[in-house]
Amino acid sequence: MLSNQLKSLFQNQKESFTDILGQDKVKQGIKSALLSSHHIILAGAPGIGKTTLAKNIAKVLPEIEVIKDCSFNCDPEDIICPECKTRKPLNKGKIKGVQRFVRIQGSPDLTVEDLIGDIDPIKALKFGPLDAKSFTPGKVFKANRGILFFDEINRCPEKLQNALLQVLEEGKITIGSYDVDIPSNFILIATMNPEDSSTEKLSDVFLDRFDIVYMNYPENKETEKEILKLKGKSLTDFPENLLESMILFVRSLRENENIEKKPSVRASIQLYERAQANALLKNKASVSLEDIKEAIRSVLEHRIRLKPSTKFLQTPKDFLKEEFKQFLKDNKKSGGCP
Repeated sequence: MLSNQLKSLFQNQKESFTDILGQDKVKQGIKSALLSSHHIILAGAPGIGKTTLAKNIAKVLPEIEVIKDCSFNCDPEDIICPECKTRKPLNKGKIKGVQRFVRIQGSPDLTVEDLIGDIDPIKALKFGPLDAKSFTPGKVFKANRGILFFDEINRCPEKLQNALLQVLEEGKITIGSYDVDIPSNFILIATMNPEDSSTEKLSDVFLDRFDIVYMNYPENKETEKEILKLKGKSLTDFPENLLESMILFVRSLRENENIEKKPSVRASIQLYERAQANALLKNKASVSLEDIKEAIRSVLEHRIRLKPSTKFLQTPKDFLKEEFKQFLKDNKKSGGCP
């Protein structure tokens, strides 16, 4: 079981998820859910590191032995797929943790066949359409003995939610015409933005199969600064006082009562890079306040949404202009801005 493989790792290592800075409560929640073999939904705004964290989980998974060229990642000691049960000899090999990570991108176009699998016409001619060997497995089976990562699961139509119910509850799937149950032992880690209104409703019976771990923005400006330096491109010198002011401005927007959709960490990274690029294009040795100001509209305007009480009075462009002007004024009084 996956939980057994992770138990000693989590107990012996103080920090397992090094790709994400901060978020200690989130990491603790994920470890707890994984050790319990529970499926997880990481809920939070876009651009705060949900996908990065899910990928990091795959990186800590240990190597396992599999049968080579098996789409079900069969364990040589516990063969589950129809082909491996009949073919000899069975060539063994090993796959790394990152190879045990299978990704699905949530989309209204996603089909049950993408998840579960379908009949291969060529194999059907060879073995017959009702032979289990004619079945080509989907991503649910390819994630066997690993992690199935479902990005933006609330873009998944209800039909697909229903198709996943059996495997989430029982760890196996009944394939329609074949009258066979094939196990698939994986942990599903999904992401969703609960505030996104342009998505499908996740049914109560579907959500009942998950633990939900909520992610938020970085806990403080120091952590966010570390993230920018680690994840953002370094193009030229960015004075520390200016960098801190830029981060504080973005963080002030997240706390602004007139903003409905808040700027993400990705927005901070983009602003960090664009300010440097502006300075570079002017052949300057370091970033100035003007370089940050020039990038604000392009980076932030489409990443915020004003509340109805505000958006009928101001455009996002004018709102950002006024907020930045007021931010500079307030912080100059307190000695926080250059």
